Amino acid sequence: MPGNHVARPATGEGQLSGLSFAVKDVFDVAGSRTGFGHPAWLATHPPAEVTAGAVTRLLSAGADLRGRTLSDELCYSISGENFHYGMPINPAARERLPGGSSSGSAVAVAAGQVDFAIGTDCGGSVRVPAAYCGLFGMRPTHGRIALDGVSRFAPRFDTVGWFARDAVLLKRVGEALLGPSRPQGFDRVLLAVDAFEQCDPLVRPQLDRAMERIGPSAPLRLSAIGLDRWLDAFRTVQAGEIWQSLGGWISHARPSFGDGVGQRLAAAEQIGHAEAEAARQHVDAIAAELAETIGDGLVVLPTTPGLAPLRSTGSAEIENVYRRRAMQLLCPAGLGGLPQLTIPVGTVAGAPVGLSIMARRGKDMDLLELAAKAFADLPTTPGPR
Repeated sequence: MPGNHVARPATGEGQLSGLSFAVKDVFDVAGSRTGFGHPAWLATHPPAEVTAGAVTRLLSAGADLRGRTLSDELCYSISGENFHYGMPINPAARERLPGGSSSGSAVAVAAGQVDFAIGTDCGGSVRVPAAYCGLFGMRPTHGRIALDGVSRFAPRFDTVGWFARDAVLLKRVGEALLGPSRPQGFDRVLLAVDAFEQCDPLVRPQLDRAMERIGPSAPLRLSAIGLDRWLDAFRTVQAGEIWQSLGGWISHARPSFGDGVGQRLAAAEQIGHAEAEAARQHVDAIAAELAETIGDGLVVLPTTPGLAPLRSTGSAEIENVYRRRAMQLLCPAGLGGLPQLTIPVGTVAGAPVGLSIMARRGKDMDLLELAAKAFADLPTTPGPR
């Protein structure tokens, strides 16, 4: 990141000794300023006094912090484009979007600049860039990793997530961040039919081949009323919380935004109390429904509907067509507070394809263990730096 680079040596020894990592521009590091993906935020906030808990854990586990990475503006995007700083190059498919909002963290890992990186995932901000850049990416159970020292966005859905080029390292990072746990496995595999219905036909063969590694599955429809209805509830709660978190600063600082982010923030300002409360109640009901439906099963679904859009794709098409389709696949984990892990299962037309596995709350290490066993031979290759 220009203007607020930071690096720190490991403070201890552990399972991550000898490894390097990067942090998204939303994590505080004592003595440096966090930019939240926006130069006006950087200019109006003082240096952090305390380092974020997640960063502290990684340093104490033996990893060296190499730098701070680009975030989409205030995290409110999944494309990877930042109006002020530009868009990182996707090393796995240079002509395509890298995904956001943890775009810089994904690119740094995919390019081999660091061994792993951390980001945040609210509506898909780790899962999407992991899928687009051909990486393993993890969104943990909501609340499993403390968010102290992380820029506040939409607390109902915010999580700390991470990227790695292989499943074994993804698990090692998880052990450092999540603490000790004893995986219990899954009692069945469930194929999310309504999620696969959103999937582009050209990527389905890659997903089906990867499913063979997991085993036979039973069909499951995640939502009885439709994933589009679930998305409406998610977006309303998310937007209301984002304005609560950022509205005061926006009104005071009056920063400029790119079109997509600016439009979403303007819409967020209009969310009324009654609308937000009704949506929160709906989200509570969805979370309970998901917990009942999934039980101790493993849910399999596409991470995104298809390949990363080309960098030349217009912002209106990304916002009005692709974003909504993608968010229908991404919102269930947020609504239920569920852990979800995305796996790079191959390429189509030179672009990566991601398959996701999802489970009930608290089954984070079960997902990491399964990925490390079933997909250990799928390390990604660092792209050109």
